Amino acid sequence: MIDQIKGLHHVTSMAADANDNNSFFTRTLGLRRVKKTVNFDAPEVYHLYYGDEIGTPGSVMTSFPFAQMPRGARGIGEVGMTEFAVPKGSLPFWKDRLSTHGVTGLRDDSFLGETRLGFEGPDGDSYALVEADPRGRTPWTGSDVPEHAGVLGFHGARMRLRDAAATGELLQFMGYRKDETAGNVTRYRIEGGNAADVIDLEALPGGRAARQGAGSVHHIAFAVEDRAAQAEVRKALLDTGYQVTPVIDRDYFWAIYFRTPGGVLFEVATNEPGFDRDEDSRHLGQSLQLPTRYQPLRDRIQANLPVITD
Repeated sequence: MIDQIKGLHHVTSMAADANDNNSFFTRTLGLRRVKKTVNFDAPEVYHLYYGDEIGTPGSVMTSFPFAQMPRGARGIGEVGMTEFAVPKGSLPFWKDRLSTHGVTGLRDDSFLGETRLGFEGPDGDSYALVEADPRGRTPWTGSDVPEHAGVLGFHGARMRLRDAAATGELLQFMGYRKDETAGNVTRYRIEGGNAADVIDLEALPGGRAARQGAGSVHHIAFAVEDRAAQAEVRKALLDTGYQVTPVIDRDYFWAIYFRTPGGVLFEVATNEPGFDRDEDSRHLGQSLQLPTRYQPLRDRIQANLPVITD
């Protein structure tokens, strides 16, 4: 069994408009944009990162805003909901704030004793705020969201699968412990890691396959401390029969990818080197940062990217 996984690192989704995406995460949810860069494989598209003050692993939501991308169709074989942790007692504030900002799909909910507020993102994305203990986490205080209500980071994520058994076995191999089951949803939790430690698997045997597009999660990333731990994880996955990519330098972390039995794309990302490797921590996300191979093309790339209204 793998014992190097520390919980979630980041979640990456796709979007149809860079400004709508930026506004939603920074102005509505009050997160800090910690990096403005481009998609490594499509430099005409931004890669935007949002999180806490320094982009702590377990707090970072990232987006690929492909202009005019059609909406995806929700279904099985995807991360169906991304969940953020907020301080206990803060959901009335959030319900009022999200309503004021025109957010749709608001729904009060509870699951396994947790108080939750579900809502939709600008592309029909499915999110929830979950009241939770801070567990040492502090929100970004540079927005107009008061500190006592600010987003702490991820709580976890829910995957929708035709058959959840094989993915459940994979999670247990990755160090997650099978927890409670309520209806068709089974919870898995990892011990001794960061506070973004929950994965829920929702079994939908008769569900229709998801179609990726704007509002879809592209991949979900799990955190390891460093490259040595990542190498151990990669070997263990390869030895078990998974097809895993070579290690890829993503500037702010190193990454490996593999497809799960349920069809969800998993990434394992290092906590090093972090988002301050090319910007002072006081100015994270303010200027466009480019991977080294794209630096000679900066003028052309920047001219073709939409201007983001901060």
